[in-house]
Formats: sequence, C-alpha cells, structure tokens
Amino acid sequence: MRIKTLILNFAVLFCFQQAFAQTGGDNTYDFLNLPNAAHVAALGGNNVSLYANDLNMVYHNPSLLRPEMHGKLVLNYINYIADINFGYVSYSHHLEGIGTVGAGIHYLNYGNFIHADETGTILGDFTASEYSINLYYSREIYDKLYAGATLKTIYSALSTYYSSGMAIDAGITWLDTANLFSAALVLKNIGVQFKPYQPGNREPMPYDLQLGVSKGLEHAPFRVSLTFQNLFNWSLRYDSPLDNQNMLETDNNSSITDTTFGQKFNTFLNKSGNVGDELLRHIILGVEFVPSDNFYIAFGFNYRRRSELALQTRAAIVGMSFGAGINLSKFNIHYGLASYHLAGMSHHISLGLNLNEFYKKASVF
Repeated sequence: MRIKTLILNFAVLFCFQQAFAQTGGDNTYDFLNLPNAAHVAALGGNNVSLYANDLNMVYHNPSLLRPEMHGKLVLNYINYIADINFGYVSYSHHLEGIGTVGAGIHYLNYGNFIHADETGTILGDFTASEYSINLYYSREIYDKLYAGATLKTIYSALSTYYSSGMAIDAGITWLDTANLFSAALVLKNIGVQFKPYQPGNREPMPYDLQLGVSKGLEHAPFRVSLTFQNLFNWSLRYDSPLDNQNMLETDNNSSITDTTFGQKFNTFLNKSGNVGDELLRHIILGVEFVPSDNFYIAFGFNYRRRSELALQTRAAIVGMSFGAGINLSKFNIHYGLASYHLAGMSHHISLGLNLNEFYKKASVF
C-alpha cells in the first residue's frame, strides 16, 4: 500500500467520524478501552507509541506487532475495582513475506449479583461478563513505517441481556530505533453492534482516534511518552451546577462598575482555564527509568482520571500510576498499580513467554 493512499484513507475516516463525535458513557462495549497490560497501566492507562518488544502493546496499537515477536505468548491478570477481574491472552507468529499475525482473547468478569425485583424481593443471583476475540496483522510498508489492523469479535452477557458486535482497529507507527523515537496514529473500535441488548436499540461503538509519541534520552536512562486520546471530541468536561471549584467569585462589596469589570475579567480567566483543562484531559503522560533493556520503572499521570474521580478535599495519588518490569530471554514479568479513587486501585500482572527459547533445539557438536 502506498503511503499517500494510507494517509488519504485515514483522512477520510477522520472527516467521517468528526460528524459523529461522542463522549464517554454514550456507547457500548467500553471494556475494550481498559488497559489489560501492566506496562500500559503503569504509564497512565493508555499508550499507542511505545515499542518495547512487548506483545501486550499490540492490543493498543496493532502496528506495533513486529517479526521479532514471533513465538511470543502473553498472559495478563487484572484485579480491578469492586471484585471485577479481567484478563488477556495473546500469541504471535511471523509469516515470511506476508507479515506478522497474532491472536488474543480479552475477557472481563463483573462477578455475581443479587437478582431482586422492584419491591426488594430476592429472586436469586446472576453474573455478567464480556469477551473480545482479536486477530492482529502488521507489516512494514516503508522504511521505518509500519501498518497494522485488529479485527475484534465481541460478545457481552449481562444477566438475561446479550449482545454481540464487531470492531476494527487500524494503526500506523513510525519507528526510529537509532534515535530512540517512535510515533503512532491509531483509529480504534470502528464497527457495529450486530445484536443489541434490546431489539431495535443499537448503541454506538466506543470509537476513538489516538496519537502518541515516545522518546528516549540519548545520554540518560529515561524515556517519555505522550498519548493524546479522544481526538474526535474536544469537550470532555462535565460542569455540575453544584461544583464551583473552577469558578472565580466576585467580591460582593465591590461597586457596580468594579463588579461588571470583574465579571468580564473572571469570565475571561475561566474560559482560558477551561481551555487548558480540556486540553490536559486529552493527554496522558508516561515517564520511564530504563537503565537497560532488561529492566524498567514506570510512572504515569492521567489528568482526566484525577479531575473526574479525585475528591476535592483529598486528591491523594488519584490519577497516578506506577509499575516495574523485568525482561529476560525466556520470559518477562511486569507489575502495574493504578489509582482510580481513594476507595480503589487496580493491580495488573503480566507474564510473557518466549516459546522459541523454551523449545530451542540443543546445538549438535
């Protein structure tokens, strides 16, 4: 595929989707946006540009799938909030002359719930779970430029309500390992709900356009990532009439003239502040200490998560995340901790296996 054609396709999709921008909570299958890898969770919950020879990153950007991931297997477990658990399993295989392919299963178990009617009479219990079976493909289309796609088959069972659908991710990545730089553009979850929970009530997919850049420092063991998400929708704020933390009050004792000027000035400051607040809600910052290819310590900051979930009286570390990982020839193990609220944190564990090393034939002397 020519680069011009690829860019044109992305431009057409971008213009088409702009007409249907949506906000969070207005779509179905939002579990597709959960960070299933410990490394990604530690970097703030999303990253589409970081290449670390980690098969887990392919879930967030299929164009990060590379030939050197051939024969790799990843197993993830996440102890989420309120007894919710989810996990992910994936395997990759390189086909010479064709590209690199992979398959994965993403599942989420909400646990058991009490089934009661409107009068409070207990009728039993029920469970809820959601699944996504993913097929990946990627290949180099130009020097340092990679393209990839993911096909997702989705199934959701919430008590007696069932739904199914299909979605596609498409991404391109510019990878310059010599300069420790990578950048990516990913279009996520473009698809349709085949079977709605209620007949005739199809819900929109959680589509999104995301841009990411990662850069390692040449003379210091640090790497920085910026991820820009929700690019189809500028407005992510919710201004409650009961929440005046972003408003500047005027002095009731000032004169009418001063009050009029003060109101205009405060309105200007509020609008300026809101623009900066909106911008930061689209950005996730990730910083890593990488003394070698075999070890990393990661820190992430998700401003939107902190703005929406932190208590005004005590924000603590809400919106922040941490993690570390060890990479060896046969396996790697990563851990991530993300703070969503004072009442809950998520723990992520990722195990990666290089099956080629386990089944490597002994040398014949």
